[in-house]
This record gives sequence, structure tokens and C-alpha cells, in this order.
Amino acid sequence: MRPATELIHAGERTDAGETTSLTVPIYETSTFIFDSVADLIKYQEGKLNAYLYSRYENPTVVAVEQKLAAVDGAEASLLFSSGMAAIATALMTLLKAGDEVVCSAAIYGGTFHILEDLLSKFGVERRFISLDELANPGAAIGPKTKMVWFESPINPTLRCVDVRIVADACKKAGVLSVIDNTFASAINQPVLSMGIDLSMQSATKYLNGHSDVTGGALSGSRALITPLSKTRRLLGGIMDPIPAFALGRGMKTMPLRIAQHNANALTVARFLEGHPAIERVSYPGLASHPDHAIAQRQMSGFGGVVTIDVKGGQAGAFRTFDRLTVIKRAASLGGVESICSLPMLTSQYGLTDEELAKAGVSKGMIRISIGLEDASDLIADLEQALS
Repeated sequence: MRPATELIHAGERTDAGETTSLTVPIYETSTFIFDSVADLIKYQEGKLNAYLYSRYENPTVVAVEQKLAAVDGAEASLLFSSGMAAIATALMTLLKAGDEVVCSAAIYGGTFHILEDLLSKFGVERRFISLDELANPGAAIGPKTKMVWFESPINPTLRCVDVRIVADACKKAGVLSVIDNTFASAINQPVLSMGIDLSMQSATKYLNGHSDVTGGALSGSRALITPLSKTRRLLGGIMDPIPAFALGRGMKTMPLRIAQHNANALTVARFLEGHPAIERVSYPGLASHPDHAIAQRQMSGFGGVVTIDVKGGQAGAFRTFDRLTVIKRAASLGGVESICSLPMLTSQYGLTDEELAKAGVSKGMIRISIGLEDASDLIADLEQALS
């Protein structure tokens, strides 16, 4: 089935006595009842399809995980209480002391800090490489490397990495490839079909699409997801049933939403590209983007995020940011409402000037998540804010 049909129907059938629920019920319970000792033993031996405790798994959550696996083209998927819970679970499960993770220097700030500040305490080595080095991943992989972690498009610069080249190099070297696919989503960029081992997404963003759920997701082969599930049990990072229900409902409209995000963002980016108050517009769908050819090869749509560098540096960015009215000032992205953020004060906050430069982040940068409003209203708001 095609993605739209999968998102509507996958994981939806839930029996309730002699009838069947059209939508997944919310199983807001901490524990589940067994009829006998024999049934409990069968469950522990893996011979009974049942549930024990919602920190382990929950019927509502499992149903939405099946929906996620369908759209990602994965054998299995896991949902987490946040994107950072998903990232931490993946890194702590797949790496041990002495292992090295090669990571793009241009990366989400939370990922950078968990590698730099937390996992370093447990002996995990990390090496941050430039985009030029990532373009030749085989040369960047060393004898200690166990994982290559990267994004495409990258937050907040929207630079793109050739996903297939990274996946092929990792397979040749026997190294795990992990991508943060949040900015594209599997609708625009089906990374598992390109050879990537594990796809991570912030479910808060385009998967949910309504700015009312915090969550994370991992998708991949069953052999890779099974140990991640065991770690999730220990760390307790599973998504709660109520946000899982809202996530599943939001995912049903995902193909329609993503198509409109793509269209609106391209319209806005084209307007901004010629504006005299703008130093640079970054959007993979523009021919002027340095990685436009890569994006064309691996993306069916270019996403809903447009990043601009305003003339006047930090002062110009702050002034423009404060003047916006339709576009709201907030962190995050991927919702139906247009919002904007200053990367130096949000996702890349706390980085030194040198680290900001390596990540390609300037102090005059504004990241705009283009929503589903009429594009002409967004353009008018940007025009008055930049004038």
C-alpha cells in the first residue's frame, strides 16, 4: 500500500469484545491482568501475546509504532517520551566504552551535548567531522568507529548529505549508520530504503504536526530494534498512551500536511531569495542551495523549514524576530502554525563561537518553520518585519 493508506490503516484494528474499534483506544493503564499463573509463565516465555506493564509496552503505543513502521518502511519501530530519549537510548544501546562515534559537526545541539558532555563520561569516544569529510565517509571511518551519526537536511543550516554514500560506506566498513531524519520525514526522504540502518525522528515535529505532543521515534530492522526495546524498558523512556494516541491521529494526515509544507516553504523561500534585507536564504529546493543536486536525488519534497541570514548580523536578526506577527516566536518546528527561532539562542545555545562556526550557524540566522497558513500571509508578515 502507498504511504497515505498505510498511515490511515496500519495498527488501527483493535478488537473490543464482539465488535472492532475503528480508531485505536487509549489504554491509560499502568498494568494488565492475567487470568492464571500459566498465562503469566507463557507471557514470560514469549508464548502469549499479552501485555504486562506500560513501561514495557502498551497497546495504544504498539498500534502507533506499527503505523510508524509502515510509513518508514521498517520491520519495527519504537516510540519514546522525547526525541532526546530516543537519541540517548540508541547511543547507550549501540555503543560501549572504547567505541567511537563519528558525527557530523553540523548537528542538532542536543545530540552534540549528549555526545560531548554525557557519553564522554562513560568512555565513548566521539569525533566530529566537517561536511567535506562526511562527503567521503569511508576515509572518515577509523578502526574504533562503530557508528556514523548524521542529519540531512541539517539543523538549522539545511545542508544536505548524500545518504546513499554514507550508508554504502558504513556497510562496507561494518559500521552502523544512523540518521536524524526529522527535518525531511520518511514522506520526503525514505532513508531506510537507501540503506541506512537506523532512522531517528523527533515525533514532536512533522510526525505529529500539531505542536501538542513531545516524542521521539526509532525505526529499523527487527534485529536492531529488539535490543533498543530492552534498553527503553530499563531507562523508562517509552511514550505515554495519551500522546501516542494524539500522534497516531496526527500521522493520518501526514502526507497532506507534508505536501502543503513543501509547497508553502518553496514559495516563501523564492520570495526571500530576492529580498534586499537578506544576506542568504537556505532551502534545499532552491537552485542556489549548495546541495540542491543532492536533495533532488534523494528527496521527493524539500521540507517546511527555511533558514535565513539577515543583514546586520545579530542586531538585524533580533529586530526582524521581534517584528513578526503571523509567524510566532517559538522553539521546535513541523506544526501547522508557522514559527521561528534564533538558533544561537535555542538549538545551538551554549556553543562557543568556534563551535558555531563549525556548525555553520551565524548570529544573524533565523530558522523559520513554514506552516499551513496561506503563503501570501506569511510573505506579507516577513515583508513588514524585514522592511
